[in-house]
Amino acid sequence: SLQYHCKDNRVVFYVDDASTANALCKVSGKITATEGHKVYIVMQRSPPPPSVLNRLKPQDLEQLKQCMSKRFDASQHALDLNSIRTDSDLVSRNIEVILNRTCGMEDINDIIEENIPELLSLNNRLYKLDEVSELVRKAPNLKILNLSHNELKSERDLDKVKGFKLEELWLQHNPLCENFKDQPSYISAIREKFPRLLRLDGHVLPRLITFEIEPPTTPPACKGSTSVGRKVKRVIQRFLQEYYKVYDSGDRRPLLEAHQDTATFSLSYPFCSQNPYRYHESVCATLYVCATLSSWFHLQKQTRQGVVALLNELPKTQHDTSSFVVDVHTSTKKMVCFTVSGVFKEVNEKSGDSVRMFSRTFITVPAADSGLCIVNDELFVQNAKTEMIRWAFATSAPMPSSSSVSKLTAKQQKMLSIFSTRSRMNLEWSQKCLQDNAWDFNRASQIFTQLKVSLFYTLSL
Repeated sequence: SLQYHCKDNRVVFYVDDASTANALCKVSGKITATEGHKVYIVMQRSPPPPSVLNRLKPQDLEQLKQCMSKRFDASQHALDLNSIRTDSDLVSRNIEVILNRTCGMEDINDIIEENIPELLSLNNRLYKLDEVSELVRKAPNLKILNLSHNELKSERDLDKVKGFKLEELWLQHNPLCENFKDQPSYISAIREKFPRLLRLDGHVLPRLITFEIEPPTTPPACKGSTSVGRKVKRVIQRFLQEYYKVYDSGDRRPLLEAHQDTATFSLSYPFCSQNPYRYHESVCATLYVCATLSSWFHLQKQTRQGVVALLNELPKTQHDTSSFVVDVHTSTKKMVCFTVSGVFKEVNEKSGDSVRMFSRTFITVPAADSGLCIVNDELFVQNAKTEMIRWAFATSAPMPSSSSVSKLTAKQQKMLSIFSTRSRMNLEWSQKCLQDNAWDFNRASQIFTQLKVSLFYTLSL
């Protein structure tokens, strides 16, 4: 397994040779994380980490496995690691296993994962739980954990193992037990981390009344655009077509007629030092800026003249209308409130055609020409994720040259033609999708469907 640890906002890991390290450095700044940020790699010479140097040799590992086998109660699925360091079978062969060292617990974790993943009960002596936290993944069925007679100083230490769905826990004779004024507060704090707990330190706990709902393994599928009635759909569709035609034209001053005199516009965006969504200084100087959170900014403007003046100074854009998803929240004779979300590009030299995702909520009232007039406009913008960038503006991408298609095998050309027809993407993007998935047609279809559902529902107005 890869040896790594986190330090602030960095991940430190080790590789075996300089050639591998040099190869990694060559891709520094070329990898984009899912949040849209670039990943930078810095190389530094280092001795091997202790966890690698101190791992047991294969023959010693086999002896440890036999020792653990004797300590395992198959009828109860229970493993007793208490005083394993002084176990005669290990001491007689000069094998030292210290649970509070990373290398010692890693060897034990690997044996548990390979041989007893059905482990239900574990008894050991520790003063920290960093390495035990790996068992949350390797022994997910663990129900009983004995941590008594250890040196755990705070209930916060238990955060590292709260992923276990424990039913019985032993913590007595730990310093943390002295941190509570009475038994009820002690039970309450521990139960907050392990809500399924039935016994604590050998005592049956009173039944806890909860409405626990298992979190879904996958997020619910996007339902696409929603509206109320064909007439409202047509009105909103015409409004969005006209609005974004002007908005993307480069001169947004005609939008003055689309706003009420007292209209309000607000813009929210997350601030990131690596790749912030910033505007020209002249724009920022005219804004009322309110820091809602340390990493968020909220900008606001009022009156239609002020709103349109601000809109006209924001970066020039090109919106991908095929990515739009529209939800109508309220529709009455006097007001229509709806949200449109999708992606757009900033078309200027400074941003380099950066792709952003947005969500925009309009509160409108009927206008004289059977259209809509904006009363309130709330815009949220952030960097688009990698998947969004991949599929953005797919319909407008250039067709691949005949030479690039001709390089494919007959089987691949047939697969490309079928995939393009079914996905309704052009040949270039269909070929890219298939190549990204190693020409696995089923997997490419699955990825395309997931992205289409979760990210880019076509406007159904």
